[in-house]
Amino acid sequence: MSEPVTVLLVDDHELVRKGVRGFLETQPDISVVAEAGSGEEAVVLAVEHAPDVALVDLVMPGMDGVEATRQLTARSPRTRVIVLTSYHEDEHIFPAIRAGALSYVLKDVGPEALAEAVRKAACGEATLHPRVAARVMQELRGSRRSDPNPFRDLSDRELEVLRLIADGLSNAEIARRLYISRKTVKSHVGNILSKLQLADRTQAAVYAWRQGVVRRD
Repeated sequence: MSEPVTVLLVDDHELVRKGVRGFLETQPDISVVAEAGSGEEAVVLAVEHAPDVALVDLVMPGMDGVEATRQLTARSPRTRVIVLTSYHEDEHIFPAIRAGALSYVLKDVGPEALAEAVRKAACGEATLHPRVAARVMQELRGSRRSDPNPFRDLSDRELEVLRLIADGLSNAEIARRLYISRKTVKSHVGNILSKLQLADRTQAAVYAWRQGVVRRD
């Protein structure tokens, strides 16, 4: 008998973790080896256990699921990440995939389908929710037609946020400068990264300077 697929659960809601764990542990070929309630804890546990698969929530306080995925896959390369979330907007999908997520599954997935996604991930096979798969295909077709253009693809507010990112401001500083909430800034940043097909705010800053979004006075 082959070794069971080892799984790390990452979600800030204990009830969700217990529910997922309760089902997965009924599967003889799947073993939950650890649970993390935060992105920071997930990275530590991934290094410690080197699980085959990590089921990662996206929206968590502190280190979110995108950054956790980025760090987790960098520090435990053998671990395949399945994003398990309630969100299917572009601002969540594309940053997660660029961060290294193999699969993207919504929390309304059936138990058997989730177990199958875990088995597939352990073999390097991706599982995408149909709505997510459709957006990825649309994006791929669109990217063949033309490269992103910040002046065409970004709203005026998103351009303003991009300029402030390029100036080195944090989300909190941008929020104060524009008199908007940090949550709104985070949403804008996610949209910018998605529309410009960038992985993180450092790439966004470099991109802004190269494309002339920020002028060198």
